[in-house]
Amino acid sequence: MAENKNCFHSFNTDTVCIDCNRVLDSCRDKDCFENVRVYLTTFGQEIIEKTSSIKVKSTKVVWSCIDLEPVQFNRGFYHITVRFYTRICFEACLCPGKSQEFEGIAVTEKKIILYGSEGNVNIFKSEPGASCFCENVNYTENKSSNDPTVVCEVTDPIVLSAKVSKFDNSIRCCGCITDIPKQVCDCLSSCLCDIDDNYKSIYVTLGFFSVIRVERPCQYMINATEYKIPDKVCIEASEDDPCAAFAKMSFPVQEFSPPSYRDLNGGCGCK
Repeated sequence: MAENKNCFHSFNTDTVCIDCNRVLDSCRDKDCFENVRVYLTTFGQEIIEKTSSIKVKSTKVVWSCIDLEPVQFNRGFYHITVRFYTRICFEACLCPGKSQEFEGIAVTEKKIILYGSEGNVNIFKSEPGASCFCENVNYTENKSSNDPTVVCEVTDPIVLSAKVSKFDNSIRCCGCITDIPKQVCDCLSSCLCDIDDNYKSIYVTLGFFSVIRVERPCQYMINATEYKIPDKVCIEASEDDPCAAFAKMSFPVQEFSPPSYRDLNGGCGCK
């Protein structure tokens, strides 16, 4: 096999200690949340008061709040609560030939129990550029914790259904409009509108795919190989001849060959 001269070349092997996060427990889930109220902007509320013909254009998880508490009488296990804030863009039909887009926030919440072990040490970390010598230090920002770290990976949800109906107090919501963080509200084009029984509201069914894991810092001894500076020299992109750069690009054959049902299902046909 020919040698790739653009690769790094190793010249020394040694045993080193690294500090990383160890995954103690994890799970994957497929959640379906029904009758989730959408908190609309003031503009969006005005629109749905005039029409009930809407469709969803896009969804985006813009924020998440994660909380964990130890499980009583079950050492090392934690109750984990994850709250997702999803921005949903709608399109409404106001009259024949005229449509209008508006947006809102849907709040969903899931609770699980995972193993996170126990911590027996206090962990403090220095902040870059900060010094406590002869200075007043805000000690609340440098506090230690024995709690593990929860990491959540989630896809943007699929809207399985959406309907416009009168506001229903009997449908349980995750908190209220005043509980929505400022960071979430800043993602919208206008302020959210709170409503009562006399107004319409949008209720959606959302499908989420998520992976949640619990981590703790740990140290490991590993065999590490050092690398020298690569031989390859960086080449600056040329703006004088854009067609020459385009000519070097590979033709996207896959974009013109939609996958078949067999390809999408891992080679399995209909059962």
